[in-house]
Amino acid sequence: MAEILFEAGLMLAVLALAGTIAQRLNQSVIPFYVLSGMAMSPFVLGRLGIAPVSGYAIELQEYITLLAELGIVFLLFFLGLEFSLDRLLESRENIGKAGTLDLLVNLPAGVVVGLLLGWSLLEAFVLGGIVYISSSAVITKSLIDLGWIANDESNPMLGTLVYEDLFIAFYLAVLSAVLLGGGELSTIVVDVAVAMGFLLVLVSAVYFGTDYFDRFLNVDSEEMFVLRAVAITVFVAGFALAIGVSEAVAAFFIGMGFSGTDHLHNLERRLIPFRDIFAAVFFFWIGLRTDPGVFPAVAGIVALLVLVTTPTKVFTGFFAGRFYGLDDRRNVRVGLGMVTRGEFSLIIAAIAADSTLGGAVLTESIPAVAVGYVLFMSILGTMLMQYSGTFERYVVDGRSRTATD
Repeated sequence: MAEILFEAGLMLAVLALAGTIAQRLNQSVIPFYVLSGMAMSPFVLGRLGIAPVSGYAIELQEYITLLAELGIVFLLFFLGLEFSLDRLLESRENIGKAGTLDLLVNLPAGVVVGLLLGWSLLEAFVLGGIVYISSSAVITKSLIDLGWIANDESNPMLGTLVYEDLFIAFYLAVLSAVLLGGGELSTIVVDVAVAMGFLLVLVSAVYFGTDYFDRFLNVDSEEMFVLRAVAITVFVAGFALAIGVSEAVAAFFIGMGFSGTDHLHNLERRLIPFRDIFAAVFFFWIGLRTDPGVFPAVAGIVALLVLVTTPTKVFTGFFAGRFYGLDDRRNVRVGLGMVTRGEFSLIIAAIAADSTLGGAVLTESIPAVAVGYVLFMSILGTMLMQYSGTFERYVVDGRSRTATD
């Protein structure tokens, strides 16, 4: 126990240092958490060969995996809190147009790249999901930090993120059933049916059960409030995982169930520390299980994906702004803002790494590609948002010259 406690303390200390460095550099903490996990892993620190130093390498322990699972659960729970069904229905037309364009361009872009690499359709489909989904966490934080959250450009960005998150919930459910359920067609069909049935129950609970969600947390004790919220979230997520459904999807819908209650702000205020700590461990866990030695082999794939999928996201984001009636200067902001990839891509990669179907592409290449891709795109996307003024002036000046001609 002393060794485990010391190792946990060392992990948290490294995460705190990584987060501090990220803030000093004005960057997202996600890539720094991942890099800190890689640095402390047996693949890096353990290979130094210096006894006093390499002895501090952190092995992938069960308790770290458990804390990482809780990180996934609370990340998706908080995303669910942001989306109420009523608000979705009010903006459904614009969200539908922007989200559908985003889906029809960006997911196939990843699938096509995978097929061109000679991968199977399933492997290409996994890659498509990784490059399709933008980072809700990083983009929302950047919107707040840059002061864009109250501007018109935030509406198409958040609307597209809502569409992506709802789609990815079902994508993860199907993907988990296929990759974790085995290779037999009958088994896959049963697992997918169970997943869809469970999701239907959760959606029904969200739609009809707002009063029950509200009463469940209607207690005077802050201790009981927190305990009940954590208990139902983790219990339902654990039950989902036990029957072969993504725990992330289950947590997302539980969060959505609470989003329409009077307890929304209390939940956000009291549970944010749970989310931040466990999410940090999740990203550390991703780095811990990634061998940087495989990066040279996938560097070309990562570079190709960056070259292909950065323009596609800018394109679909730009036209998403047009669907909302924005001017081209703000449309540029929307396009640049959607470039960032993050937590969902890593969750998909984690599922691929644990696949029971085997194969080096699923369990080794795709996770390595995802980590390298997310590290690059999270930094690139954040910087594009920070320096969007240069691109905005280019568009405005270009239109002015065209009008003059």
